[in-house]
Amino acid sequence: MTVAVYPGRFDPVTNGHLDITQRAAAMFERVVVAVYDTRDAVFPIEERVKMFEEAVKDLPNVTVKPFHGLVVAFARQEKANVLVRGIRAFTDFEAEFDMALMNKKMAPELESVYMMASLEHLFVSGRRIREVASMGYDAGDLVPPHVGSALRRKFAR
Repeated sequence: MTVAVYPGRFDPVTNGHLDITQRAAAMFERVVVAVYDTRDAVFPIEERVKMFEEAVKDLPNVTVKPFHGLVVAFARQEKANVLVRGIRAFTDFEAEFDMALMNKKMAPELESVYMMASLEHLFVSGRRIREVASMGYDAGDLVPPHVGSALRRKFAR
């Protein structure tokens, strides 16, 4: 069985994250979305996990779990053999390249699979969504509907 782990902050989950997850779910038998437990997130870990779970509720081979520490340790715990990452631009490639080399050093049994962002999501990032939402922009068309509602509540003026 091919198990893939798709790690990230997902603060919040965007339509781009959802697109990568849907495409990975079509490629791999099981996909575990690994939500990184970082203390500097806008949304707490429990809320980020619930938001992603809601977004993928129609994908039976996808589960969402929180994690902290090394992604390779989490992948081993999940008995994964693939790490899935999305790439939007050359700057993503540079960061992902360095991370892939370190992950390969720590866990040579894991393969990294990179998926190019779909054209309509090239400019979408959690950081940009947080930024514009905090300044009053309704980013609801860039995230799943329930996430748009959560952003409006979080940044209500």
